[in-house]
Amino acid sequence: MDMRTRLTSVRWGSLLSGLLLALSATALAVAPQAAAATGVAAVGEALKEGPVYVDPRAEAQLPKAEADALAEKIKDAGKPVFVAVLPATAEFPQDKVLAAVRAETGITGLYAIRLGDGFNAGADRAVMPTNAVRNLTEAVKTGAPVDASTQLNNFVDQALPQTEGSAPASWGTTGADAGVPVGGLITLGAVAAIGGGGAYALVRRNRKKKEEARREAVERLGVVVDEDITAFGEELERLDFHPGEPGADDAMREDYERGLDSYEKAKQIMASVRYPEEVTGVTQALEDGRYALACLDARRQGRPVPERRAPCFFDPRHGPSAEDATWAPATGAARTVPVCTADAVRLRDGLDPAVRTVDTERGPRPYYDAGPAYGPWAGGYFGGGILPGLLVGTMLGSMMSSPAYAADYGGYDGGYGGGDVSGADFNRSDFGGGDFGGGGGFDGGGFDGGGF
Repeated sequence: MDMRTRLTSVRWGSLLSGLLLALSATALAVAPQAAAATGVAAVGEALKEGPVYVDPRAEAQLPKAEADALAEKIKDAGKPVFVAVLPATAEFPQDKVLAAVRAETGITGLYAIRLGDGFNAGADRAVMPTNAVRNLTEAVKTGAPVDASTQLNNFVDQALPQTEGSAPASWGTTGADAGVPVGGLITLGAVAAIGGGGAYALVRRNRKKKEEARREAVERLGVVVDEDITAFGEELERLDFHPGEPGADDAMREDYERGLDSYEKAKQIMASVRYPEEVTGVTQALEDGRYALACLDARRQGRPVPERRAPCFFDPRHGPSAEDATWAPATGAARTVPVCTADAVRLRDGLDPAVRTVDTERGPRPYYDAGPAYGPWAGGYFGGGILPGLLVGTMLGSMMSSPAYAADYGGYDGGYGGGDVSGADFNRSDFGGGDFGGGGGFDGGGFDGGGF
């Protein structure tokens, strides 16, 4: 071998040795940080790498072979479902651990935790509706107590088909297998970086468009809801009730107080609304308040307290409905709707009811023909159970039944879908299923406070 060849060989050897030393130093620097993670932080870090985490102190509940099999089941399904088996210790408080793990992981998904002998689950609404989580949770807790493997597999088997979104990219293999050429790794890394950058830019553009649509929807709703709040405040003034007035009793004062509380609650919620679906809480509060005022007015007039009924379908500002009437939209079939006394008279006389209209690009339109943004507003007044039947054949009813409506207005997800990295950006009040009870029925073994 000549001198030039030997020098070249030495240089390449030195370069490779330096690269290996640098990688080793990086690994050594990172290792202490990973080892230092404890408690909820350790759970979050582990779930970023795979769908199942078992605390070393809880390995007897779910042995490694069973944990690996459960993890493979979730990975094969490609769904953002996370499972943790933890000891019932002070570092995992049952009233906070579920949301804490979600915040540490930072990934939208469905989270199930076996805490000691208890169980609870929660999900971002973009992944699974709150009611579905609660029902699945109670289903696997009802009956005789079962071991962790049986309970978790039962939950996962039922949850996977109902879970929206995809598994996070962080669960994928790293590709750092022995024997792979360094040059190949560098090339693959460069391609992945370029492709990942393009995909990330696309995701960001889509999210930006979605957030713009949400903001516009909130602005449109804000006009209508502010009118509702103002109208309710005027009703309070018209009643002109004074708690100390002659003839006032405790029942009247309670009705009045409920009305005032509802008024304040509606204003407070609306002041913090960021997403269309949050408006439901505002109109629910106003509906409660209007019924309270109807009760107060009846007591002052010496009449029986009215039955609790849905508000007038044509305009909830008319107050609680007095009866049901048959009505059909211009392009739909007839159906029974709750109406106030004045609108019932109009319908019997062959006249049009006094329908609530809102501004649209086509001019003033009935709220049920104005677009999907008014779904949360109507849902707060009429509830999810009766609303679809009332709106069949209307524009709003048709839109609410579409997948696009569910994606845009069906959940509080901040623009993130299942498996996306959102950090701690999630609605904690909607993230939960029940409590950390074990088996034995809906009381879950007596544990309280685990729901969110």
